[in-house]
Amino acid sequence: MTNRRTESIGAYIELTKPRIIELLLITTVPAMAVAAMGWPGLRDVLIALIGGTFAAGGANVINQVYDADIDEVMNRTSGRPLPTGRVSGTGALAFGIVLGALGFVVLSVGTTLLAGVLSAIAYLGYVFIYTMLLKRSSTQNIVLGGAAGAVPALIGWAAVTGDLSVAAWIMFAIIFYWTPPHFWALSLKYEDDYRAAEIPMLPVIAGEEATFDLIIGYSVVTTGVSLLLIPTASMGWIYAVVAVAGGLALVSAAVRLRSNRSMAMRYFGFTNVYLALVFLAMLLDRVILEASVGLDPIWRIAGAVAALAGIAFVASIERRPG
Repeated sequence: MTNRRTESIGAYIELTKPRIIELLLITTVPAMAVAAMGWPGLRDVLIALIGGTFAAGGANVINQVYDADIDEVMNRTSGRPLPTGRVSGTGALAFGIVLGALGFVVLSVGTTLLAGVLSAIAYLGYVFIYTMLLKRSSTQNIVLGGAAGAVPALIGWAAVTGDLSVAAWIMFAIIFYWTPPHFWALSLKYEDDYRAAEIPMLPVIAGEEATFDLIIGYSVVTTGVSLLLIPTASMGWIYAVVAVAGGLALVSAAVRLRSNRSMAMRYFGFTNVYLALVFLAMLLDRVILEASVGLDPIWRIAGAVAALAGIAFVASIERRPG
């Protein structure tokens, strides 16, 4: 009986996709530190992490309830709790709803109402816009739906200040533009799975060449946007060095991927490392340093040029016939 109960608990935890939650929460605490101009305090950090875990976990659970049919078809997901029958659909649905509600309550009561509202927006956006509307109907599914994954940065900022500034939206944009190349690399690896499940992921519909080019374009945009945070939030040399070096490495890896598809999972793994390092650099920079790296006009120009160049490149690919 004890083993069965332990297995059941483990299956419910698995539904929340803990590894994805870890990556989302990595972006929350640095945003809090930048907003607080230093360490925001252990209490606020713990409450934000707990509330964020509930909200993100709940959205992941509902996503799997709705996608149980395609998860059963895809080799990558066929071993999840719902396709294998380790958790019932009714139980998972109730679990996901409760987690989402808890996330809203914990953040609203423990930090600020805006943080709670943002968690609810991210939860509902991931469930209704990405999972139910876009995932099965558009190659832009991960582009538009990925916005929900960028909200934790806004939640972190709002949990400290109760409002949102330009710097908060730039952190949101870093994650927003990082998400498509990150996920498209994974979809290159599992293209056959998505084709079998009739999910219109970019490689399935547009082909490899367009996918490679869009990965490069979005990597350039991500790098440019990350540079814009330096003058906007008065970041110091720790973040500046990581943003520049990490951005160059991200774009370079994307270019190498274009000539070697077998590097798809390596690029996917590197994107995780990139995002973690960029946000960790924000945290360390704000906690350790007080002075800005300076040269604000140069950072603004460099960031804007890179971001606009990347967006123009992406737009040119999107306009290609077919």
